Amino acid sequence: MTIQQLKYIIVVAEKGSITEAAKDLYLSQPSLSGAIKEVEKEAKLKIFNRCRAGVALTTEGMEFLGYARQVVQQMELLESRYIENRPEKVRFCVSTQHYTFAANAFVELVQRFGQERYEFILNETQTHQIIEDVRNRFSDLGVLYLSQSNESVLRKNFEEYGLDFHELFTAVPHVFLRREHPLADREKIALKDLQPYPRLNFVQGAYESSNFAEELFSNEITDKSIKISDRAAIVNFMIGLDGYTISSGIFPRYLHGDSIVSIPLAEEEIMRIGYLLNKDRALSNLGKIYIDALMQYQHD
Repeated sequence: MTIQQLKYIIVVAEKGSITEAAKDLYLSQPSLSGAIKEVEKEAKLKIFNRCRAGVALTTEGMEFLGYARQVVQQMELLESRYIENRPEKVRFCVSTQHYTFAANAFVELVQRFGQERYEFILNETQTHQIIEDVRNRFSDLGVLYLSQSNESVLRKNFEEYGLDFHELFTAVPHVFLRREHPLADREKIALKDLQPYPRLNFVQGAYESSNFAEELFSNEITDKSIKISDRAAIVNFMIGLDGYTISSGIFPRYLHGDSIVSIPLAEEEIMRIGYLLNKDRALSNLGKIYIDALMQYQHD
């Protein structure tokens, strides 16, 4: 197999379609399909399942893709350093739940890095996708939380995919709502107090359950529920609809002035926030800088 064939497979996986990938690569569809079949034959595995909607990675294909990304990235570094005589282009990717502090730490990483060539990726996404991104080596690490309610299921996923969870700090769950909200003057808020108001949760797609939810107590029955995929949108719904969400309470005030407040939730639960890493992969220098930046927010 060649580096070019590996690049083809990466593009097909990202597009989810051989037709769309062929357009991007300026290849005919039969040529691209033939290149993939050659790799599958040589590697003695099936990388993609064909379906009506396009293609999807097989379980073996996911693992193959992770190694393919590493090979292609290393080749690009070699070409940049020794053929093009340019400073190497460093790549670093984090997949994370929708945490303001995770995004802010990423900004600090970029500021501290300071070199002229880099490709940095911050992917705020669904919980299961974080696990997949780290497993497939698309992301260097993933940021999420464990609690009493989700730990057994998520740990099983980590073990199955060869991942380790490294705890960074704990946080008491807080309720986020607008400053003029009827409950905003409370010292603590109980779940029963929130019943009249819309609950805002992040969408988890096919893995919609309390085990993969970003919000604690998401299995509590409520009459009003809104699911959102965007972190900025959730703030708009808090302000416009008196909605609420439950998160870590770590929320740098300067990002939204005084329009959003966080109040401790009067329930017994703890969020253990940490990062996922492949068992066979050490934390890189950039990973260490990012984790150091994250740790600064543990007492916010």
